[in-house]
Amino acid sequence: MSTAVLAKGAQKNLATRAQVKPLEALTTLFRNQPLLPLLLAGAAAIAVVVALLLWAREPEYRVLFSGLSEADGGQIIGELDKRAIPYRLSEGGNTILVPGDKMSALRLQLAEQGLPKGGSVGFELLDKQAFGVSQFAEHLNYQRGLEGELARTIESLGPVAKARVHLVMAKQSVFVRDREAARASVVLTLQPGRELGQSQASAIVHLVTSSVPELSVDAVTVVDQNGRLLSQVQGDSNGPDGTHLDYVHEIERTYQRRIEDILTPLLGSQNVHAQVVAQVDFSSRESTAERYAPNQNTNEAAVRSKQTSEHVVDGNDAGRGVPGALTNSPPNTPAPTKANAPTPAGGTPTTAEAKSAKSATQSEHMINYEVDRNVEHVKSSLGTIERLNTAVVVNYRSVLKDGAATPEPLSKEELDNINNLVRQAMGFTESRGDALQVINSPFVTEDISSTEQPWWKTPEAYNLLSSGLRYLLVILAALALWWWVLRPMQKRNAHHQAQMRAATAEPGTALVPTSSSTAMVVATGETAPHTLPRKSAVYEQNMQSLQQIAAEDPRLVAMIVRGWMKKND
Repeated sequence: MSTAVLAKGAQKNLATRAQVKPLEALTTLFRNQPLLPLLLAGAAAIAVVVALLLWAREPEYRVLFSGLSEADGGQIIGELDKRAIPYRLSEGGNTILVPGDKMSALRLQLAEQGLPKGGSVGFELLDKQAFGVSQFAEHLNYQRGLEGELARTIESLGPVAKARVHLVMAKQSVFVRDREAARASVVLTLQPGRELGQSQASAIVHLVTSSVPELSVDAVTVVDQNGRLLSQVQGDSNGPDGTHLDYVHEIERTYQRRIEDILTPLLGSQNVHAQVVAQVDFSSRESTAERYAPNQNTNEAAVRSKQTSEHVVDGNDAGRGVPGALTNSPPNTPAPTKANAPTPAGGTPTTAEAKSAKSATQSEHMINYEVDRNVEHVKSSLGTIERLNTAVVVNYRSVLKDGAATPEPLSKEELDNINNLVRQAMGFTESRGDALQVINSPFVTEDISSTEQPWWKTPEAYNLLSSGLRYLLVILAALALWWWVLRPMQKRNAHHQAQMRAATAEPGTALVPTSSSTAMVVATGETAPHTLPRKSAVYEQNMQSLQQIAAEDPRLVAMIVRGWMKKND
């Protein structure tokens, strides 16, 4: 048991000696080479100062692209590596930062190469089709390319950050019941803090319908990232949409500008304010009316159609007709015979009379006249102004009294003139129910400070201050390194050099201690600063000093003896 303990103790002693030996060797090296620590400290201080200077001169990084997909980010980083341009990544790699002085040029150069692509593939997909591609694959690639191009176009709008479009192309068939119309869905990711108005959503709907064949407005759905439906079906809105509201606001702004423009030359730009409220009717009406009037004068009436029918029946055709009892019955008047036939005055009938006795003539005339008809088709336009309510406030005029500006109200005649001008500018219509109110009242004036920022709040001053603080930090770091690192090491080295010179002095010289217990000055007996009264006292004092030095620093004594030995050799 004791043997094992001794063995473990021996191993620990060996390990401790192995660890101490490098430290002793390093300590010995530093003592033998007193300038080495100073050189290392100086080199470290210079390295720190250079690093701080590089940090101070580091360019300001700005955002090149943000919200990038992984594919676009990888391609952009590859291009930056090829151009040897430094960059930084932030926000999980979705944002790339580059030096501010190179940002604009890089954007233009990358845009020339089609970067970033925005995560959607456009019609460039058709440029890489393989030979012998099927019709289905070609149709699918065309649909994907159309979706990508529409998404890129929609993303160019200000409030839209990202867009995705899904299309269902129209299906053609020889049978009408098997045909399917085209449909589309658009998903939008809006910019933070931005909203998409109804007019902008309608514009996106019309953009998609104009780009896809056989796609109606009702078949397009627009949704934002929160799942809100932005598109409205025509005729399915309970209230006025954004287009109607914009139209009303535009009407109100137009009348307001008219009133202020006509009164500003008379009163000044800051002395008149007008507000207009317009009531607009957006209901759609259609009416059709037909009116008829009789023809009073037939001679002047317009003839629509005229039909004349004349029928001549010969005497020999008296037996002709539809077979039946009436046809077979004899006529009521007996046929003329030679015995009872009338004879002319001359005694014998003429040929014309005989012919008329044998034939009959029937004539029919039908005339249709134009009937007066008045057809009126009226469709009222959308956005009919029903009423205008206008309010105008006019400031008091400024009159100089005793060298000071004093507000004074306008006279009744001046207010009447302003009222008439406003009526003419707004197109006042009493039958429509328009209302106008003009009030003369003093305005409240407030001292509004200048909106210009002081020079120390401008971005240029901030950048200058940031650069100055960086260089000031470099200077302070350099002074700290000199005062707390290099200067003490320099003093220590100078003290060590003095000790070395004292150690290498000739034998027989006196070592006179200074105010420091470890500092020594080499002095001969002839150049002593003062003469002691007894030589024994000097000898005893020197021996005590040497003993103290030998006890505190035996290596110094060894170095002195070694110097003497080398010199004697």
